[in-house]
Amino acid sequence: QVQLVESGGRLVQAGDSLRVSCTASGRTFRSYAMGWFRQAPGKEREFVAAISWGGGNTYYADSVKGRFTISRDNAKNTVYLQMNSLKPEDTAVYYCAADKVPARPVVTDPREFGSWGQGTQVTVSS
Repeated sequence: QVQLVESGGRLVQAGDSLRVSCTASGRTFRSYAMGWFRQAPGKEREFVAAISWGGGNTYYADSVKGRFTISRDNAKNTVYLQMNSLKPEDTAVYYCAADKVPARPVVTDPREFGSWGQGTQVTVSS
C-alpha cells in the first residue's frame, strides 16, 4: 500500500495559477500510474487528470484540458497538478490516487485506484 499526502491547495482568484502536489511513500511509486480527482460540495468525485507510471502518457477531463497539466517526478515520489486560468467552478477538494496495478497505461475509473490521499482544498473566487 502507498501513502499519499497532497499539499498546495489554497484560496486564489479567477484567472490565477496554482500547483498542487502529492507525495507518496511506501510501495514503489514509480511503478504505478497516478491520477487526480476532485469533489465539489454536493457533487460526486470526478476525474481530473491521470499520468502513466513512466510519465509518457497523460489524459485529462474535457473540463480542464488545455488549462491543467499533470506531471510526475519519480525521483521525488511526487506527482503534480499545474492549474492555470482557474475558474470558480474548479473549486473543490483535490485528491491524488495511485493505481491498484503496476505498470498499466493511464486509467481514469476511480475504482481502479487503490490508494487515496486526504485531499487539499482549492477555492477559486470570482
